[in-house]
Amino acid sequence: MADPASIRAFTERIAAHADRVNVLINDGARYLEGTDLWDADADADAITDTIAAGATGTLLTGKHNLPLLRASVGADVVNVVSSAAKARNHRSQAHPAFYAAKAAQAGFADVLSHRLRPEGIRVISRYPPGFADGDPLHSTGDHASRTQDGSLTAQSVRGCVLFAIGQPRDCFIRSFYFEQM
Repeated sequence: MADPASIRAFTERIAAHADRVNVLINDGARYLEGTDLWDADADADAITDTIAAGATGTLLTGKHNLPLLRASVGADVVNVVSSAAKARNHRSQAHPAFYAAKAAQAGFADVLSHRLRPEGIRVISRYPPGFADGDPLHSTGDHASRTQDGSLTAQSVRGCVLFAIGQPRDCFIRSFYFEQM
Protein backbone atom coordinates (compact mmCIF):
# COMPACT_ATOMS: atom_id res chain seq x y z
CA MET A 1 0.00 0.00 0.00
CA ALA A 2 2.99 2.29 0.07
CA ASP A 3 5.04 1.09 -2.88
CA PRO A 4 5.33 4.07 -5.27
CA ALA A 5 5.49 1.91 -8.40
CA SER A 6 2.45 -0.14 -7.35
CA ILE A 7 0.38 2.96 -6.57
CA ARG A 8 1.40 4.59 -9.86
CA ALA A 9 0.49 1.42 -11.79
CA PHE A 10 -2.87 1.24 -10.01
CA THR A 11 -3.65 4.83 -11.00
CA GLU A 12 -2.56 4.17 -14.58
CA ARG A 13 -5.01 1.25 -14.71
CA ILE A 14 -7.78 3.54 -13.49
CA ALA A 15 -6.87 6.16 -16.12
CA ALA A 16 -6.99 3.50 -18.83
CA HIS A 17 -10.66 2.87 -17.99
CA ALA A 18 -11.91 6.31 -16.91
CA ASP A 19 -11.15 9.91 -17.73
CA ARG A 20 -11.87 11.08 -14.17
CA VAL A 21 -12.33 10.00 -10.57
CA ASN A 22 -15.40 11.34 -8.79
CA VAL A 23 -14.78 9.71 -5.40
CA LEU A 24 -11.44 8.50 -4.06
CA ILE A 25 -11.61 6.53 -0.83
CA ASN A 26 -8.37 6.14 1.09
CA ASP A 27 -9.12 3.17 3.31
CA GLY A 28 -5.88 1.26 3.09
CA ALA A 29 -4.02 0.92 6.34
CA ARG A 30 -2.30 -1.80 8.20
CA TYR A 31 -3.55 -2.35 11.72
CA LEU A 32 -0.84 -3.42 14.11
CA GLU A 33 -1.68 -4.82 17.52
CA GLY A 34 0.35 -4.40 20.64
CA THR A 35 0.24 -1.54 23.08
CA ASP A 36 3.91 -1.90 23.92
CA LEU A 37 6.35 -0.17 21.60
CA TRP A 38 8.81 -3.00 22.25
CA ASP A 39 6.26 -5.74 21.50
CA ALA A 40 8.08 -8.72 20.03
CA ASP A 41 5.38 -9.17 17.34
CA ALA A 42 5.99 -5.67 16.07
CA ASP A 43 9.36 -5.96 14.42
CA ALA A 44 10.93 -3.08 12.52
CA ASP A 45 9.44 -4.21 9.19
CA ALA A 46 5.90 -4.36 10.62
CA ILE A 47 6.30 -0.90 12.15
CA THR A 48 7.67 0.53 8.90
CA ASP A 49 4.92 -1.10 6.83
CA THR A 50 2.20 0.18 9.17
CA ILE A 51 3.37 3.78 9.07
CA ALA A 52 4.09 3.68 5.35
CA ALA A 53 0.66 2.26 4.47
CA GLY A 54 -1.22 4.94 6.39
CA ALA A 55 1.03 7.91 5.68
CA THR A 56 2.93 7.33 2.45
CA GLY A 57 0.20 5.22 0.86
CA THR A 58 -2.51 7.82 1.45
CA LEU A 59 -0.31 10.66 0.23
CA LEU A 60 0.86 8.90 -2.94
CA THR A 61 -2.64 7.66 -3.78
CA GLY A 62 -3.89 11.24 -3.53
CA LYS A 63 -0.96 12.58 -5.54
CA HIS A 64 -1.28 10.12 -8.40
CA ASN A 65 -5.07 10.44 -8.59
CA LEU A 66 -5.11 14.24 -8.42
CA PRO A 67 -5.22 14.75 -12.23
CA LEU A 68 -8.22 12.40 -12.43
CA LEU A 69 -9.90 14.13 -9.48
CA ARG A 70 -9.35 17.52 -11.12
CA ALA A 71 -10.99 16.21 -14.30
CA SER A 72 -14.22 15.57 -12.37
CA VAL A 73 -16.94 18.21 -12.20
CA GLY A 74 -17.15 17.63 -8.44
CA ALA A 75 -14.70 15.26 -6.81
CA ASP A 76 -14.58 13.99 -3.25
CA VAL A 77 -11.66 12.43 -1.40
CA VAL A 78 -12.75 10.35 1.59
CA ASN A 79 -10.13 9.35 4.14
CA VAL A 80 -10.80 6.61 6.67
CA VAL A 81 -8.61 7.87 9.45
CA SER A 82 -9.39 6.52 12.93
CA SER A 83 -10.33 7.77 16.34
CA ALA A 84 -6.73 6.83 17.19
CA ALA A 85 -5.68 10.03 15.38
CA LYS A 86 -7.61 12.24 17.80
CA ALA A 87 -5.45 14.04 20.33
CA ARG A 88 -5.20 12.30 23.68
CA ASN A 89 -7.17 9.26 22.50
CA HIS A 90 -5.58 6.25 24.15
CA ARG A 91 -8.52 3.83 23.97
CA SER A 92 -7.29 1.64 21.14
CA GLN A 93 -5.19 -1.44 21.77
CA ALA A 94 -3.26 -0.61 18.62
CA HIS A 95 0.49 -0.38 18.44
CA PRO A 96 2.01 3.13 18.62
CA ALA A 97 2.96 2.77 14.93
CA PHE A 98 -0.75 2.62 14.04
CA TYR A 99 -1.34 5.81 16.03
CA ALA A 100 1.54 7.47 14.17
CA ALA A 101 0.23 6.37 10.76
CA LYS A 102 -3.26 7.65 11.48
CA ALA A 103 -1.98 10.96 12.84
CA ALA A 104 0.02 11.46 9.63
CA GLN A 105 -3.02 10.57 7.55
CA ALA A 106 -5.14 13.11 9.47
CA GLY A 107 -2.54 15.85 9.01
CA PHE A 108 -2.33 15.19 5.29
CA ALA A 109 -6.13 15.21 4.93
CA ASP A 110 -6.37 18.50 6.79
CA VAL A 111 -3.89 20.34 4.57
CA LEU A 112 -5.26 18.68 1.43
CA SER A 113 -8.78 19.89 2.31
CA HIS A 114 -7.54 23.44 2.71
CA ARG A 115 -5.54 23.42 -0.51
CA LEU A 116 -8.09 21.68 -2.77
CA ARG A 117 -11.20 23.54 -1.62
CA PRO A 118 -10.64 26.46 -4.05
CA GLU A 119 -10.77 23.86 -6.85
CA GLY A 120 -14.08 22.48 -5.58
CA ILE A 121 -12.57 19.17 -4.49
CA ARG A 122 -13.93 18.17 -1.10
CA VAL A 123 -11.78 16.21 1.33
CA ILE A 124 -13.75 14.36 3.99
CA SER A 125 -12.16 12.48 6.88
CA ARG A 126 -13.89 9.94 9.07
CA TYR A 127 -12.62 9.22 12.56
CA PRO A 128 -14.36 6.00 13.60
CA PRO A 129 -13.45 3.75 16.49
CA GLY A 130 -13.21 0.04 15.79
CA PHE A 131 -16.22 -1.55 14.09
CA ALA A 132 -18.42 -4.27 15.53
CA ASP A 133 -18.81 -5.92 12.15
CA GLY A 134 -16.90 -6.51 8.97
CA ASP A 135 -17.59 -5.84 5.34
CA PRO A 136 -20.83 -3.87 4.84
CA LEU A 137 -21.15 -5.30 1.32
CA HIS A 138 -21.06 -8.92 2.52
CA SER A 139 -24.40 -10.76 2.73
CA THR A 140 -24.17 -10.78 6.55
CA GLY A 141 -23.69 -7.00 6.65
CA ASP A 142 -27.41 -6.29 6.86
CA HIS A 143 -27.70 -8.32 10.04
CA ALA A 144 -25.40 -6.25 12.26
CA SER A 145 -27.00 -4.77 15.35
CA ARG A 146 -27.57 -1.05 14.84
CA THR A 147 -28.97 0.05 18.17
CA GLN A 148 -28.01 2.94 20.44
CA ASP A 149 -26.35 0.58 22.93
CA GLY A 150 -24.37 -1.30 20.27
CA SER A 151 -21.01 -0.61 18.74
CA LEU A 152 -20.62 1.42 15.57
CA THR A 153 -21.22 -0.56 12.38
CA ALA A 154 -19.52 -0.30 9.02
CA GLN A 155 -22.96 0.31 7.49
CA SER A 156 -23.43 3.43 9.61
CA VAL A 157 -20.00 4.78 8.68
CA ARG A 158 -20.74 4.09 5.00
CA GLY A 159 -24.06 5.91 5.40
CA CYS A 160 -22.24 8.99 6.70
CA VAL A 161 -19.94 8.98 3.70
CA LEU A 162 -22.84 8.66 1.27
CA PHE A 163 -24.57 11.51 3.08
CA ALA A 164 -21.49 13.76 2.85
CA ILE A 165 -20.74 13.13 -0.82
CA GLY A 166 -24.42 13.51 -1.66
CA GLN A 167 -24.54 17.10 -0.43
CA PRO A 168 -24.60 20.08 -2.80
CA ARG A 169 -21.17 21.24 -3.91
CA ASP A 170 -21.25 24.30 -1.63
CA CYS A 171 -21.40 22.01 1.41
CA PHE A 172 -17.93 21.00 2.59
CA ILE A 173 -18.19 18.48 5.43
CA ARG A 174 -14.60 18.18 6.49
CA SER A 175 -14.83 15.43 9.09
CA PHE A 176 -17.00 12.96 10.95
CA TYR A 177 -16.15 12.09 14.54
CA PHE A 178 -17.97 9.14 16.02
CA GLU A 179 -18.73 8.77 19.71
CA GLN A 180 -17.20 5.73 21.29
CA MET A 181 -19.15 3.47 23.61
